[in-house]
Amino acid sequence: MKKLLFLGSSCIYPKLATQPIQEESLLTGPLEPSNEPYAIAKIAGIKLCQAYARQYGTAFVCAMPTNIYGPGDNFDLQNSHVLPALVRKVHEAKVQGPARCDDRGGTGTPRREFLHADDLADALRFYWRNYESPEIINVGYGEDVTIHHLVADHRGRVGLEIEILFDTSKPDGTSAKALDSTPAAKVGLEAADLFEGWHPADLSLGCCEAAPNWKGWIN
Repeated sequence: MKKLLFLGSSCIYPKLATQPIQEESLLTGPLEPSNEPYAIAKIAGIKLCQAYARQYGTAFVCAMPTNIYGPGDNFDLQNSHVLPALVRKVHEAKVQGPARCDDRGGTGTPRREFLHADDLADALRFYWRNYESPEIINVGYGEDVTIHHLVADHRGRVGLEIEILFDTSKPDGTSAKALDSTPAAKVGLEAADLFEGWHPADLSLGCCEAAPNWKGWIN
């Protein structure tokens, strides 16, 4: 096998990494304890790909996506990620009541970056064709928001007047995980010009588009 696309995660970076997080931050500090096993597994995969590249000259692309949402998402409140859980809770409150939305936990102050799955696919296709280095490369939206802002914005877009409650007894996790995803310095000017046509979906609109996916999930 001469070429492979390995997907990592923003969780590979230190809990207190400088924002926005650059690829050089890998292994420069302690990980977030709550997802350390997952992060270590991803880091092991990265190092394996890089070892194959050095020893056998393989073209293994190691892409590190930010938080992804979109078609096929998991809306199970026991093990889903923050955005699909938010969509489910807001829409359940709209249809069934009560007049409040209980968040999964934390203060709502952590900042997170979200990218639609279709935009991730477009970016990965681009890097597959244009990126030859064994060094990891970030794939993000380029902007992050607080969890509280995410909930409040989606509540407003669906026309719902509800109280938002956060369980502050639960941990927040990493305070911020915005990725530095500037492509020009990583793939060269010519390839970066091709990337200019990439315009990720607006997060607010993406949340609204996720509602039909939630309805399809429960059916």
